[in-house]
Amino acid sequence: MIKDKRINKIEEYIKEHKSVSLDELMEVFKVSKNTIRRDVQELVERDEFKKVYGGVAVKDEDQTAKLEPFQDRQVRHQKEKKIIAKAAAQFINDGDIIFIDSGTTTIELIEYLKGKNVTVLTNNLDFILRALPFENLSVISTGGLLERKTNSFGSIKYIDFLNAYNIKKAFMASTGVSLTNGVTNASPLESELKTAVVNRSIESYLLIDHNKFDKYGLMTYCTLDNIDYLITDQMPSQTYKEYIEANDIKLVLAEDV
Repeated sequence: MIKDKRINKIEEYIKEHKSVSLDELMEVFKVSKNTIRRDVQELVERDEFKKVYGGVAVKDEDQTAKLEPFQDRQVRHQKEKKIIAKAAAQFINDGDIIFIDSGTTTIELIEYLKGKNVTVLTNNLDFILRALPFENLSVISTGGLLERKTNSFGSIKYIDFLNAYNIKKAFMASTGVSLTNGVTNASPLESELKTAVVNRSIESYLLIDHNKFDKYGLMTYCTLDNIDYLITDQMPSQTYKEYIEANDIKLVLAEDV
C-alpha cells in the first residue's frame, strides 16, 4: 500500500476507534513500528490527533464534559449503570468500611447493599435518603455545602474528616477518563474530596460506562494508575487495555458478571 493511501486509511481507523495503540495499527496495516510512528507523527502534525500512552487518539475539544444536573444524567445509560453497580457490589463484604462517591452510577449500589452490614461514608445525598429504611447500613455523611447540580455535599475540610476513618474500599464516579487527563470531575466543590478519598482508601474502584472513555471534565482528581479496579460495561480500546495491564489495574467487565 502506498504511503498516502495508508495514512488516509490510518486516519479513518483512528477516527472510527477514537484511540488506538501503535501495536494495533502495526497489526491492522501490516507495517513496522518505525513506519507506524512516522505515519502517526505526520497525522499528529495535522493537529487533528494527539499522542497518548502507547498510541494515538482523536484530538477533539468537544470531548470536554460539562457539569450537568443529576436528574439529566440519571436517565442516560440506565441499564449500563445498573450492571456496573451490580459488578462492583460483589467486592463489598459484611463489616467493610466503604466510601460511595456522588454519581448516577454509584447511587445504584444501594440496590445491592440492602442485605449487607457495612459502614458507608458518602457525600451522595440520594444515597443517604435511599438508605434510610435499611438499618443494616451505617451511613456517615461528609457534610458541607450542598451542590444541587450533583445532589452531593462539598466542603474544604475533607482531609481532617477522612483521617478519622479507615476506608477499606472507595467506589468512585467520574465525568470522564482519558490517558492524558486522568480521572476527572466537572464539579470543583467535589474534586478535593475525591482526591483525598482515593489517597486515603486501601482500594479504589472506578465505576464508569463505556461512554466516559476519552472524555474529561474540568478538574483531574487522580491519575488512572491510582485506581485499583476499573469496572465498566464494555471492553476499552487496545490503548487503554495496554495501559491497564502495564499499571496493574484490575479490569472488571460488568457484562461478565
